[in-house]
Amino acid sequence: MHVPRSRSWSQTSIFAIPVVKRPRTCDTRRVTVAHVFDTSAGTEFLLPDPEPRQVSYTIISVDDHLVEPPDMFEGRLPARLQPEAPRIVVTPEGHEEWEFDGNRYSQPGANAVAGRRPEAITADPYRFEEMRPGCWDIDARIRDMDINGVWASLNFPSMITGFSGRVYSAAKDRDLGLAVTKAFNDWVYECWWSPYPDRIIPLGITYLADPQEAAAEVRRNAERGFRSLTLPERPHRLGLPSMFTDYWDPVLTACQDTDTVISLHVGSSGLPSDFAPEAKSAGLSASLFGQLSLTACAEWIWSGVPARFPGIKIALSEGGIGWVAMLLDRLETIHERSGYGKDYPGELTPAEVLRRNFWFCTIDDPKTIVTREAIGVDNIMVEVDYPHGDSTWPDTQAVIDRVWGALPVDDLRKMTHLNAAELYRWPLPPQTFP
Repeated sequence: MHVPRSRSWSQTSIFAIPVVKRPRTCDTRRVTVAHVFDTSAGTEFLLPDPEPRQVSYTIISVDDHLVEPPDMFEGRLPARLQPEAPRIVVTPEGHEEWEFDGNRYSQPGANAVAGRRPEAITADPYRFEEMRPGCWDIDARIRDMDINGVWASLNFPSMITGFSGRVYSAAKDRDLGLAVTKAFNDWVYECWWSPYPDRIIPLGITYLADPQEAAAEVRRNAERGFRSLTLPERPHRLGLPSMFTDYWDPVLTACQDTDTVISLHVGSSGLPSDFAPEAKSAGLSASLFGQLSLTACAEWIWSGVPARFPGIKIALSEGGIGWVAMLLDRLETIHERSGYGKDYPGELTPAEVLRRNFWFCTIDDPKTIVTREAIGVDNIMVEVDYPHGDSTWPDTQAVIDRVWGALPVDDLRKMTHLNAAELYRWPLPPQTFP
């Protein structure tokens, strides 16, 4: 039986959270990119605001994205490095692109689909006024969360940062790369999280090119309340040392010591590149997101990281859960029958390690949600993926109700909000649903 409908967020006082005064460094955007706040600028591309959805489920989304605003780095770097900070440039075609360290980075259309008219969705880069402001403005983001009935949201970076901060870590000037990394985290702290401290789960990046500096940044962020760190799911694909080395030990130690969750976003180390030369469809890469997460999870398990760091917590985003039960079956077979895994370190088997140290994120997985008990209901969390093409915004409530509504209430509560609240040590509103 479906859970009864409740009121919409806009009709309740559940979200009456005190707002922290925004630092002056977060107000300059209204001058430097004032054109974006011209409400008529994007009307040819964007749909009107949807009505707030009725809330049946308290939702903590553990995979959304922020689009870095044009003024993100203004005044945040040491004076000698500020001229080299990432900046927006306009191409002869009229596209807005980020320029940093001699390279250009655009915002592909699929990364800012939320609220866009279907006929206006293309693969071409979008200008900021062509995006829904919730992509990059925190006040507008909270409004969009309210429309969708989402209590709290964890946000990964976008193109100029790379899902794991890899762009800054690859800078030729190491001082510049580290300074931009810190500037990104400072902006997240001051301008994205602090204005709505119960609604945004702070996720940081770190400097991947130096493990000691990386660990220090994890600790700096943890001291001011960050709950998660995004890392490349398979760092060796980016030319960094693999998880099978001890290179990452200082970072892993810092995460374990500070209870910082490691978030691994699908594609953070790149998409598959060994397709047939005739295969041009983006749909092929997107079809393999689950395979990417499976591969990353298996590598992290067999690297021995969870055995050496038993308190480490790892969440895999946007790969779904359909592959997890299959991997569990294979891990158990390898260990119990074939003997390939007899040398796994520690007292737990690889399958037991998976259930202890890993969490999995799902948009809906209608055909494989039945595997939740085999995986462990306590290890599954929901994601909205705003503002990407896979996102269920603004109808996440309806999607969950349609696909999961007949599940036991205890399972619904765990997957929609309780598991995430426990993992990220996050407060819940005074009243939760169901």
